[in-house]
Amino acid sequence: MTGARLPPLFEAVLAVGTDLDLRTTLQHIVDRAAELTGARQAALCTVDPARDGLTEILPGTSPGRTPAPPCAPPGAGPHSPGTLRVPIHVQDELFGDLHLAGKPHDAPFTAEDEQLLHVLAAQAGLAIGNARLYEAARQRERWIEGAAAVTTALLTGESAADALMTVAERARILADAAAGVILQRTEEGGMEIVTASTYEDPGDIVGTTIQPGSPVLVQLLGGEPVFIDDSATDPRMTTHVRHRFGPSMMLPLEADGRLIGTLALPRRRGDRPYTAVERLLAGQFASQAALALVLADAQAGRARLAVYEDRDRIARDLHDLVVQRLFATGMMLESTQRRGSGEDEVQDILTQAVDELRSTVQEVRTAIFALQQPPAAPPTGVRGRVLREAAGAAAVLGFRPSTRFSGAVDSRVTDRLADRLLTELRRALAAASRRPGVSRIEIDVDARTRLPDGREGVRLTVRDDGRAGDGTAEDGGTGTTVTWEAPL
Repeated sequence: MTGARLPPLFEAVLAVGTDLDLRTTLQHIVDRAAELTGARQAALCTVDPARDGLTEILPGTSPGRTPAPPCAPPGAGPHSPGTLRVPIHVQDELFGDLHLAGKPHDAPFTAEDEQLLHVLAAQAGLAIGNARLYEAARQRERWIEGAAAVTTALLTGESAADALMTVAERARILADAAAGVILQRTEEGGMEIVTASTYEDPGDIVGTTIQPGSPVLVQLLGGEPVFIDDSATDPRMTTHVRHRFGPSMMLPLEADGRLIGTLALPRRRGDRPYTAVERLLAGQFASQAALALVLADAQAGRARLAVYEDRDRIARDLHDLVVQRLFATGMMLESTQRRGSGEDEVQDILTQAVDELRSTVQEVRTAIFALQQPPAAPPTGVRGRVLREAAGAAAVLGFRPSTRFSGAVDSRVTDRLADRLLTELRRALAAASRRPGVSRIEIDVDARTRLPDGREGVRLTVRDDGRAGDGTAEDGGTGTTVTWEAPL
């Protein structure tokens, strides 16, 4: 190896290990390999795409550089004089191949080129191993935080329907899925989608049933996880909505021997498959969520019991205080009639009786009002739903977006309009979570907006400080701003 090529090699080795993000690390490897050898075509082809969710990495957009030909199976044999293929091992395991082609002037690759790439590949193996560990730790941390957030939310007294939606929404965000769906057993022996959290309107998803006899039903009712590569083509899937989804996992919500239902997390068609780590973490999340649902149900049962006990107390008070007072007042009036007392004395007794009756009526009304009050319900309205979506996004982002409301949001924004606003908010938060460098997100909901046509409206604004896909900030370095508005 010539001394002139050592400095670029050292720089390439250092560059490969400067980032802990796996995709970025692989991109560094491909770019540096092309630069060291002068190859016009380069690619990194992985052995097991399902493990890391990556199939191939192509070079950056440097002038004169093009992607390599389609990947050959890694380790598929020696390279030819027009091409060069070098394997990358991670802890004695074949990760994939660096595939290079197209030297300037159709020159062949040299032994020195191959030697340089072997050095780079050895360093790449170490960097990939470190990036894998870092990514696994980050994923585990996000899922653990998400499970803790779900447990906290469920134990604050949500209704059963809200509790299931909380589980579906948090799981969808954590898994980067197109939908979070919960199925429960039907009386006919099948399963029905009872809750769905999606970026679009979930109306055509909720109510979808898996009929008895479906191949996947035996596994679901038996509490077994089901992993699917492509929902649209898998013969086990029989629902009418399967065509819009690709990779999916269906996880049992089971705790203390009780099957609450199934949590399904489908991705869009063409999206990357779930990795083994994602499947493991999602399964652990489902187990924790099922336990939280059981605890929340038990807590709700205790709350109902407390309500019943309080109503029993009110009933005893009605009997001990009100009924006895009415009885005593009646006796007093009867006694007055029998005594034949003077007119002034009778007037005093009757006045006292009337006062007692008025007081008794007031106590009866108070007791009836207390009996009519429902148990405290979780916050609702646009504000509550926006705050819940922001809290859900915090599990992925690592920080909670700030929120601001202007105007009478809850009273002016209808439920139908709120659904559209929440859909746009989910899309904006999902896009922001995928942008690099995001450390701050601001959500603004303004119900005092005047639209361009003069009508009153509501405006949603989501701002972040992330960078664009090419590594530069959008809008002159001010991050990204997404705006949506509609008439009231």
